Amino acid sequence: MSVFARKAGYHYGWDWGPRLVTAGIWRPAYLVGWNNARIESVQYIQESVTAQRAQVKVIAEVLADKAGEATLDLKADGVKETWKQTVPVKKGTNFIETNLTIRNPRLWWSNGLGEAHLYPFTATVTMNGQSDSRMERIGLRDLKVIREKDAAGTSFYFRLNGVNVFAKGANYIPQDNFIPRVTPEKYEKTIFDAVNANMNMLRVWGGGFYENDLFYDLCDQYGILVWQDFMFGCSLYPAEGALLENIRQEAIENVKRLRNHPSIALWCGNNENQAAWFGWGWKGKYEAMGQGIADKLWKQFSDQYFVVLPEVVKTYDPTRFYWPSSPFNGNQNEKPETGTPNWNPNGDAHYWGVWHGKDSIANYNVVRSRFFSEYGFQSFPEYQSILKYAPEERDHNIFSEVMMAHQRGGSHANGLIEWYLLNEYRKPKDFQNFLYMGQLLQGDAIKTAMEAHRRDMPYCMGSLFWQHNDCWPVASWSSRDYYGRWKAQHYFTKKAYAEILVSPIAKDGKLEVYVVSDRLKAVKGTLQVRVLDLNGKVVNEESRKVTLPPNTSKVQYASSVESLLKGKVPNEVVVNARFFENGKQEAVSNNYFLTRFKEINFPKANIHTQAVPSGDGYDVTVSSDVFARAVFLSIEGIDNFFSDNYFDLIPGEPATIHVTTSLPQEEFVKQLKSESISAAY
Repeated sequence: MSVFARKAGYHYGWDWGPRLVTAGIWRPAYLVGWNNARIESVQYIQESVTAQRAQVKVIAEVLADKAGEATLDLKADGVKETWKQTVPVKKGTNFIETNLTIRNPRLWWSNGLGEAHLYPFTATVTMNGQSDSRMERIGLRDLKVIREKDAAGTSFYFRLNGVNVFAKGANYIPQDNFIPRVTPEKYEKTIFDAVNANMNMLRVWGGGFYENDLFYDLCDQYGILVWQDFMFGCSLYPAEGALLENIRQEAIENVKRLRNHPSIALWCGNNENQAAWFGWGWKGKYEAMGQGIADKLWKQFSDQYFVVLPEVVKTYDPTRFYWPSSPFNGNQNEKPETGTPNWNPNGDAHYWGVWHGKDSIANYNVVRSRFFSEYGFQSFPEYQSILKYAPEERDHNIFSEVMMAHQRGGSHANGLIEWYLLNEYRKPKDFQNFLYMGQLLQGDAIKTAMEAHRRDMPYCMGSLFWQHNDCWPVASWSSRDYYGRWKAQHYFTKKAYAEILVSPIAKDGKLEVYVVSDRLKAVKGTLQVRVLDLNGKVVNEESRKVTLPPNTSKVQYASSVESLLKGKVPNEVVVNARFFENGKQEAVSNNYFLTRFKEINFPKANIHTQAVPSGDGYDVTVSSDVFARAVFLSIEGIDNFFSDNYFDLIPGEPATIHVTTSLPQEEFVKQLKSESISAAY
């Protein structure tokens, strides 16, 4: 029945959320009184934007209660020019147009590329001495989706102010099943956590709802591009007659509401409906029914996604790109995914071979697409979050009634976590360590994918994992749990999405070290590649001066694995690659392992911590006597934050972590715990 009701699809249940079908007025309702004229909307169409000049057409939609003359005044903070237009108006709806020229504008950039500058534009309409004003914060930028033929197929990437942008981010779902209880503070934390993990894009997934204005305001402010789905996901909708017209009006309302946000990067017709029709068996199922049912459904599908929605975007937001479905390969009559290692050479891909298909995690290094708009791996929340809904020790089993109630993918999903864990790691010794290692498993899997996608630029130009957040406490693909706690994956994301990434990869007996730079200027420095045994002794070390080209992925070092090992075997060592930028002390570093973790005999680590008060908590210096894999620090409760966690330690190279907490120092030191993978089994 969900397809007949225009409400959030996830309320009917999903594989990460419960079925809670709510009803009622959940946004404010207003009674508005006015005389003479009022502003219904103001559209800012950015027709041409460069660093020298921005040409903007402004269309004010004005409602008048009588015929007469109305004056439109426009001004923007930080801009000397003002604009005024006086025109006759009729009773009813009127459109007042004017063209603006802003010289030497401060451009809006996505996170990591520059300032997300916003101009507060105020439009005022005056009629018979009475005025109505509307202020909107406008980011001036030139944003395009580039679709160009090449030898492999057709490109798919975003170009912002002339810069080709690798999209680094995640899929976003509603933050709660009961939407009104999401506070402004939760909105800000959710977006700020994306910013702090070096993301520049969030995909608003099509099974939720058109988000509140605050969500987009925060994305504008922090430079987070938004891939905006229309709210249609994983279903066929009866898109004809009155419902199709309802869909049209729904789209018009939301496009008009959101079109002035500089963060909106594209409009997408739906989530996975094209893939379902051609790839999930829907087409064959309805063809088997006969009576022209399949033809009728396809006609409705085509009218909805290839006629009505693109027409709405073209009419009401003409400079924005429209993409009919996600995933999609550019062809209306084809399955959007190929299933081969070159997954989609012509568009975006949802790759679920790892996880649903039981592909090896290493397959992330093989599968290619122009843009990965979905992929993911499940984990449970960490132990302190689990205690919020499973406080009793009798429930501390992943197949207990309570744990299964908080796993909407069913026992199959918990079984998949266990299956993958025992394929990649040794068996955890107890429930708490199962949670710890499950987080590490998820983090390592998605780290593998993110690095592979970035190494493959410019062929691949986007990596949006599933998913950024949860709508309730649950085992899921999220990198942050319902309480806002960062999982291992989110900590790994911050490093994998950093503006400079050092990424080693071994294949066919050869180790290559890529260095990926999002900087817009060349960067000079030193690349150091070390092979260490697990006691921290250097087996091999090489350094070389390198120059990182701007906005590029490039192999900066290559060697045979055999020559690097100098007689050691792969499970006895770790490869540490790090880049020292000229003039900076701290290196960009990454550790790489030549075999699965279950085959590595990590030595027992003695981890030492020393805490000193600092700001809103403590700076904790952490060191180890041997190589310590995935050091996890914790204190009781969830009202705290660690600036880094699940990090590796090399002997003689301590790390300092800031912990935000209100605990007195004596109690903090008493509660602080540390462990690494060698203590987990």
